[in-house]
Amino acid sequence: MGGFGVGASEFVSMRLLPQISQGLLGDLFAADPQAATARARWLIGAYALGVVVGAPVIAVAAARASRSRLTVGLLLALAIGTFASALAPTFESVLAARFVAGLPHGAYLGLAALVAGRILGPGNQGKGIAVAMSGLTIANVIGVPAMTWLGQAQGWRAAYLLAGAIFVLALVLAMHSLPTLPGDPTANARRELSAFGNGQVWLVMGIGAIGFGGFFAVYAYLADVTTRVTGLADAAVPAVLAATGLGMTLGNLLGGRAADRNGERALLTGLVGLALSMLAFAALTGSAMGLFAAAFAVGFAAMYVGPAVQARLIAASGDAPLLGASMNHSAFNVGNTLGAVLGGQVISAGLGYRAPALVGVVLALAGLALALISLRLERRAATRPPTSASRPRHMPRFPAAETAR
Repeated sequence: MGGFGVGASEFVSMRLLPQISQGLLGDLFAADPQAATARARWLIGAYALGVVVGAPVIAVAAARASRSRLTVGLLLALAIGTFASALAPTFESVLAARFVAGLPHGAYLGLAALVAGRILGPGNQGKGIAVAMSGLTIANVIGVPAMTWLGQAQGWRAAYLLAGAIFVLALVLAMHSLPTLPGDPTANARRELSAFGNGQVWLVMGIGAIGFGGFFAVYAYLADVTTRVTGLADAAVPAVLAATGLGMTLGNLLGGRAADRNGERALLTGLVGLALSMLAFAALTGSAMGLFAAAFAVGFAAMYVGPAVQARLIAASGDAPLLGASMNHSAFNVGNTLGAVLGGQVISAGLGYRAPALVGVVLALAGLALALISLRLERRAATRPPTSASRPRHMPRFPAAETAR
């Protein structure tokens, strides 16, 4: 339920930009609607910046905290930030509220993955990640289309109010259902931050930021492809978004199982599949059937590789699993911005609305190259004789601090 709220509140902002810009920037919107909508995009950037900043700060500050209490606290913060987004009176105050709402995003989803994996038991971290992310993917099937309709019919503030209510419901459920999950009393800021000294952490974050940037290059302009390339009516956009969400949901569930069985294979096949799906998207979107099939495939491939990336980042972080799990979502939000910006650049250059999918192919292949480098370095390090002063040369399959029950 918490993931559902995160996905709905984040992605519905993109769909309601015209309504938000008209409501907050009325004079500018009356004079130049495109300029007003472009300025309203700052709200999306502010939220993404909040995710990037909040994930490491909260992970380090709360390293010792009880996992169950921290889950409740982060849900409360998400509710407050989302309600503030709905009630703030001016553009500047909504901008600040969106930044605040983004702060707990990465830490919450990262923590949820660790908590789910811990409850499921050793050997199930990939499934735990899939459980935590399932709400976000289902939000793209029903939450975002429904809240987009609500925002268009009752005003954009109504959509944020509903998202805030979802977080309150998730908070109540967490308070009554989560078992007591203590934190790590030996954790400290220095140990958490030492994870950044491991080159594998940066490589895996690069895989997430660059590889997933390809998905967002397609997702950001999905509505434009639907109406301008395929030639469907605006009413078809929610159905295409739902097809993408169905692919994301199925890919996430299967990807979690694949990550538990063989994380390396899931990572590589997922990135290859992501590149091929976006190549198919560029080729098939001339017809309605091709558009729906390709949108489903892109969503499936993107989320199939997600659990493998996050599980690998958690393992690379060693004694700082919360930091690793949280930074995964910071990397994804960097990819969100990177994909949307590069996609917009090729459109502005006159290459058409299919061109972002080709940008996505390049980004997915770049992510694949980083994955191959990461695996090669890991195998090379594993063959070196360990020294008493060195850290372990391999990445443990699961961090010990989070698998103890």
